[in-house]
Amino acid sequence: MYKAPVDEIAFTLKHVAGMAEALDAGAVGELGEDLVDAILAEAGRFATEEVAPLGDVGDRQGARLVDGAVKTPEGWRDLYHRWIGGGWNGLTAPEAFGGQNLPHMLHVAAMEMWNAGSMAFALGPTLTMGAIEALERYGSDALKATYLAKMVSGEWTATMNLTEPHAGSDLGVLKTRAERRDDGSYRIFGQKIFITWGEHDLTDNIVHLVLARLPDAPAGTKGISLFLVPKFLVNADGSLGARNDLFCHSLEHKLGIHGSPTCTMIYGDGKFGDEKGAIGYLVGEENRGLACMFTMMNNARLAVGMQGVAIADAATQKAIAYAKERTQGRAPGWSGEGMSPIIEHPDVARMLLTMKALTQGSRAIAYACAHAVDMAHASEGEKARHWQERSSLLTPIAKSFATDVGVEVASLGIQVHGGMGFIEEAGAARYLRDARIAPIYEGTNGIQAIDLVTRKLPLSDGAHVRGFIAELGEIAAAVRATDRKGFGETAARLDAAIADLSDATEWLLAALDGRELTNALSGATAYQRLFGLALTGAYLAKGGMAETGDGKEDARIALCRFAAENLLAETAALKDRVVNGAESLAAARAVLV
Repeated sequence: MYKAPVDEIAFTLKHVAGMAEALDAGAVGELGEDLVDAILAEAGRFATEEVAPLGDVGDRQGARLVDGAVKTPEGWRDLYHRWIGGGWNGLTAPEAFGGQNLPHMLHVAAMEMWNAGSMAFALGPTLTMGAIEALERYGSDALKATYLAKMVSGEWTATMNLTEPHAGSDLGVLKTRAERRDDGSYRIFGQKIFITWGEHDLTDNIVHLVLARLPDAPAGTKGISLFLVPKFLVNADGSLGARNDLFCHSLEHKLGIHGSPTCTMIYGDGKFGDEKGAIGYLVGEENRGLACMFTMMNNARLAVGMQGVAIADAATQKAIAYAKERTQGRAPGWSGEGMSPIIEHPDVARMLLTMKALTQGSRAIAYACAHAVDMAHASEGEKARHWQERSSLLTPIAKSFATDVGVEVASLGIQVHGGMGFIEEAGAARYLRDARIAPIYEGTNGIQAIDLVTRKLPLSDGAHVRGFIAELGEIAAAVRATDRKGFGETAARLDAAIADLSDATEWLLAALDGRELTNALSGATAYQRLFGLALTGAYLAKGGMAETGDGKEDARIALCRFAAENLLAETAALKDRVVNGAESLAAARAVLV
């Protein structure tokens, strides 16, 4: 059973990602270390004792569509109401609407634990939190007054409606339409697919944020508007009114996250109400909806990265526990009686350490991204711009590297279990099934690579990414200068990985400057992986050098050395793919005809 690694999470937040410095500088208000520890401890308790036990229930039962209503797994409604009763839904929300306005770092740390307990359950609140941010930033005062407090408390949930049968990543071709009404409202008509938690029985109302196109809108993404479309209309006194003209037509039967209802939503076909058309309200300005929605999507991308970290950690815990109990053969040097636990075999130890290193590296990357978000909010002027660019640079890496790691680690977890890993009752397979969606949604990892290379590397004409790489070099130099034993070849291997990252970055910037876009994009995914591995090595090294007196320093250094000497050599091959792979890719495309 999953147990939230509260100590490891707190260590990464404080000593690797930057929270300790932020607390000392007063950059996160009056928040103190004692309160941070208390929040993490309670989030960990809730994840361990209340969410995790229902994770398997959700996987087995799944969400069901019965007589037009979605039934969530047994116990989930009570679990959700205990969760919102603890105030978790409003952790980072504005105080004016009942939130606690706490740092984003605490939010992602808590979300890691809840997703590890049950990713399917945590998906619903994740979308609500993103919708809160979008509505708080772009909604009218009337919409905020009507909806935000209920969303912040968790009394109402929210969704994000983008995808249509013919419009996935290319939102410019979406067909859902909106018609203006004289009272300032709009009528929405269309179909949306893959809508997470689009219908359920946890709350009395669901607030849908829907992208649609007005009749006179420009073509493409410049003609998309964002609308708030509630399941039930809201009366002037805040009570629920008539059912809006929208419904869940069907649920998808998915590889994983079975407890999370993934809905096909129909808007405006006349099923409810006196007139066809779901009543909606404009969020932001007409034809500027994609900018509004991206506020929610950027929030969601980091949250999805945390799902990758969560699944990786849960899979690692399960694999280590199994490897300690399962006996098979006699490992070299085994002096005990009978067969040795498989954790004693070098190849099993290699897999487990790879799982642990990748998990901790992706956790640090995601937390560092959240730290940058917090610092951007807490700063002004040039400093704010610096941190905004840092969060922009790290977001696609945090989303893609962590979710790729989630799949990789969950797959290794099955391998550690051997044949039992392929049997559902062992529980290892669920993690791989759940993890597999994360590299796909909220912008596939290939799209994240495009974003990283074409939009994020050129920030400040490349000065920001160069400065960041120089910071990583300082970590390697500090490892070389330390007198801490056990680092082995870490400094040299980290130097080499950072040099590979620098070389690949300069090559890509030059390709973009020379308008060689195809060449740049051919190596984008390899570059994304290269960046994530270099960051993993650097952040593990930073953690290894931290002196906390907790007695775990030697273990952290040992894991850092393992990653440096066993994983970082991949960066050289990745750089080669970035720099030299485009021509062979172009030549081989004829094979696909």
